[in-house]
Amino acid sequence: MFGCACGPSVADVPAATPVMADHVVVHKAERRMDLMRGPLVLRTYHIALGMYPQGPKEREGDSRTPEGRYYLTKRNPRSEYFLSILISYPNRADEARARREGWKPGGSVMIHGTPNDLKREPRYYETHDWTDGCISVSDSDMLEIWLMTRPDTPIDILP
Repeated sequence: MFGCACGPSVADVPAATPVMADHVVVHKAERRMDLMRGPLVLRTYHIALGMYPQGPKEREGDSRTPEGRYYLTKRNPRSEYFLSILISYPNRADEARARREGWKPGGSVMIHGTPNDLKREPRYYETHDWTDGCISVSDSDMLEIWLMTRPDTPIDILP
């Protein structure tokens, strides 16, 4: 006999509901991003930043990653990177500061995986700050972040 009437099978067990992050914290100096649920760290990821990571993004083309409170907004499954999630930079304060200085604040800051068209060896993207101001993670980490966050999830980017 191949079946068993001794209890529920795997097919009878409901799929586990994934634990969703309710906020994200980026520690630029430590090259670390944490997915959080309340005070609990759900996942920690190694990140790469803009080519000039110290200090907040001030203007278009400065290759800095912003600092402050933002939100994860639009998702792009067809970006030039392995998945991307747009960060709501610039906020009103960023726009006002740039306007006072006579600069354009820039935009299109994202969390994303590696480029779909690699220009360097894959290891380079894991060991160097290489973006124009975005936050980059490995492709496998990006998939997990994509699945564990929702639109409008707050992201705090710390120095």
